[in-house]
Amino acid sequence: MKLIWSPETASKAYIDTVKSCETFSESSVAELVSAMAAGWNATLIVETWCQGGDIATSIGLAVASHHTGGRHICIVPDEESRSDYNNAITKSGLLVQVIVGGAIEAMEGLDGIDFLVVDCKQDEYERILRVAKLGQRGAVLVCKNASSRDGLGFGWRSLVDGKSRIVRSVFLPVGKGLDIAHVGAKTGHVKGDKRKWIKHIDTQSGEEFVIRK
Repeated sequence: MKLIWSPETASKAYIDTVKSCETFSESSVAELVSAMAAGWNATLIVETWCQGGDIATSIGLAVASHHTGGRHICIVPDEESRSDYNNAITKSGLLVQVIVGGAIEAMEGLDGIDFLVVDCKQDEYERILRVAKLGQRGAVLVCKNASSRDGLGFGWRSLVDGKSRIVRSVFLPVGKGLDIAHVGAKTGHVKGDKRKWIKHIDTQSGEEFVIRK
């Protein structure tokens, strides 16, 4: 099994997020991630949030989980952050499961993540991506506020385990920058299958494609 794209579900989530975030001046990120999470039929959506962070993205992910029937979990660092987060999300009329504590430790108890959003403003965002237990169907990984990141040494391939592969990655100038990667379904080695994965990088866009030959 692998993640299957549903344009109809993506459209519904996008429209509902537009309505839910109409009071926010910068909701383009929320609409995009909502459409992606719903379109890929994510069943376990996880995000990290810090005090003072954007709440619109959380609203978009909550809307997506409503359309997929999945779980939406937000990890916050402390009780003060949880209070601020709950107050903000409650005003939207949505409910989100919140985990308080270090994101690295919280990831240990979450298995089968198929949509993950982290904030590049967090010092440990790369470690969070490395320890995340992704689903067998594959996953979509999103780094928001990516424009503020020191890009030296960053590479998606180094952030996923050896059983996974990056199908495609792209940087979008949406909001303060979104760096997105689609991780393929985990597969074991098939006896007698000598086909190889060929990597190609578009020199103009920087997008990475993996083709099976």
